Amino acid sequence: MAATSSRQLKNICVLSRFHYENYKEFVQAPIDIGRAITERKLHLVYGGGDRGLSKLVSEAAFIRVSQVLGIIPKSLKPLGCMPNPQTGEELVVSNMQERISQMLNHAYAFIFLPGDLTTLEALITFASWAHLNIYKKPIAYKPEPDLMTLALDWATNDDGNNPRKKCKLYLTHCL
Repeated sequence: MAATSSRQLKNICVLSRFHYENYKEFVQAPIDIGRAITERKLHLVYGGGDRGLSKLVSEAAFIRVSQVLGIIPKSLKPLGCMPNPQTGEELVVSNMQERISQMLNHAYAFIFLPGDLTTLEALITFASWAHLNIYKKPIAYKPEPDLMTLALDWATNDDGNNPRKKCKLYLTHCL
């Protein structure tokens, strides 16, 4: 993958819908990212929601006079989109795939922080497309244990003697 020069780097996309309310130790890093984006005279693109760590990045960048663009699918808008239009520009798109395409069109690099399944979907999509050379934009990923992510738990009621084991798949919401 080709490196992007700092002259080309103008818009950074930050994605994370990690609900930090009960985890105050996660608050400072996104604020520092928003501050760093502004100090480098960059602009922010994010998912447009009013929840999660990317919201903290957007607020920190906006109050320091960086341009902020929130991109949100029409179906998610009623669930939480920028409540105050003075915190940046908003682009409402028709679906999640259009959101990803618009993020690729507007951003020159991507930062992923801990998030939910939509954050993971975008990370996998961007990483897959980069691997296939569909685009050549840098991706930074900060994996941390996300206590809000779904976990897979395999369980069986078999004593081990049955050649046709029945396994049940439980999806548990870890808190």
